[in-house]
Amino acid sequence: MEIERTTELESVRVATALRDDIMLGRRLPGDRLIERDIAAELQVSRLPVREAIRQLVAEGVVVTRPRTWAVVREFSEKDLKDFAEVREAMETLAFVLAAERIDGDGIAQLEALVVHEEASAMSNDVDAAYDAAAAFHMTAVHLSGNAMLIELAESLVTRLRWLFGQHEDLGQMASAHRVILEAMRAGDAEAMRVLIPEHLEHGRAVAEDRLRRGR
Repeated sequence: MEIERTTELESVRVATALRDDIMLGRRLPGDRLIERDIAAELQVSRLPVREAIRQLVAEGVVVTRPRTWAVVREFSEKDLKDFAEVREAMETLAFVLAAERIDGDGIAQLEALVVHEEASAMSNDVDAAYDAAAAFHMTAVHLSGNAMLIELAESLVTRLRWLFGQHEDLGQMASAHRVILEAMRAGDAEAMRVLIPEHLEHGRAVAEDRLRRGR
């Protein structure tokens, strides 16, 4: 039982390390994830590495190839389009519901995240800005109060974090979140039906442009 618990904890640690490497560009699309090398690097056995890779496959950022290594997923324009369509429907509804249901505590949560994102953008703390941006969206989803939306969004959170990592203009991203926050503060649910699709479409265009330039 203790061995199983240790393996589980190690697999979480390995998954976190690999996920961060992928999100921050230390492991690039197409890079191989070789169990023995990762195990040696992180000083664990191969079993937790195998479990961690399986988790990242489920999260959609790693793919396995028959009779060979797993690799960091190479997202295509079709992948981005598919994700954008689902995300627009999901997040527009979530932000509309959040605007209708939000209270002072919810506004304070979003305000803190936007302030942190703005400060991170000003200091060019890229990792902190990306994390704050992703947290802003996920917090709004939670504030919708819709358990099914929350479950769906959490299943996509790693891909969401990857998408934010494609942004290069941190100030623009923070400014867009400030506009959304102020509409949320006003309880303007109808504004969300315009602001969120526009915001997400900009993010999609940025990711597609970066994908093309990376080829």
